[in-house]
Amino acid sequence: MHQVRIYPTRAAAAHAVAAQFVASSERAMTMQGRFTVALAGGSTPRDVYRLLASDDYMSMVEWAYSHFFWGDERTVPLNDPDNNAHMARETLIDHVPIPMNHIHRIPSQLPPEEAAWAYEQTLREFFGSRGLEQPQFDLVLLGMGAEGHTASLFPHSPVLWESERWVVATYVEPIKSWRITLTPLALNAAAKVIFLVAGEEKAQALREVLGDQKQPELFPAQIIDPPQGKVLWIVDQAAASLLDT
Repeated sequence: MHQVRIYPTRAAAAHAVAAQFVASSERAMTMQGRFTVALAGGSTPRDVYRLLASDDYMSMVEWAYSHFFWGDERTVPLNDPDNNAHMARETLIDHVPIPMNHIHRIPSQLPPEEAAWAYEQTLREFFGSRGLEQPQFDLVLLGMGAEGHTASLFPHSPVLWESERWVVATYVEPIKSWRITLTPLALNAAAKVIFLVAGEEKAQALREVLGDQKQPELFPAQIIDPPQGKVLWIVDQAAASLLDT
């Protein structure tokens, strides 16, 4: 089930995602006493993380029972400004009382294939020890690129059709860079997925992704469709400017 909610500004959209984060954490705590979330990288979620670390939201989350994972990562060291975990640490992790052993970052300092295998093992040990055969995140936060990619699932990538692995290394030819990413198999096992999309440069891709014609090879964000979960699109007015509303 997909829902689309449009907000007048980027800031309003960030507040909406922060509120959804809190609601998902409360639901997870009630159901199983812990909260597992896969965080997004890139620039768009920065405002969300800062809000969650603020006085307005911090006390609403049971940080001691929360576990952070990542949907994808760039193959750069942890202290590199382009590292997704580094961004989350600066904006959120360093400011909330979450145990350090609850931070499950992608080991991006390793060679790409080795990093992918290591992170898959992390997921299998964490969720397997809880009797689960899939990485059933309570919440997955995702963004979307101007060409329709999400996490590190890019157009025409063979990763889109991966049917066994939870985590893979993928070389992204347009940007000449290796990435480590959760696969659709892992992402689509989530209880809830929230896309945060902001900016006029995303408008055309958003229209295509939410349109009736399914072309995940061209617009990979379309492949995110958890059969047992929900997908919520939170977008600002600029990104939604080409939608039929």
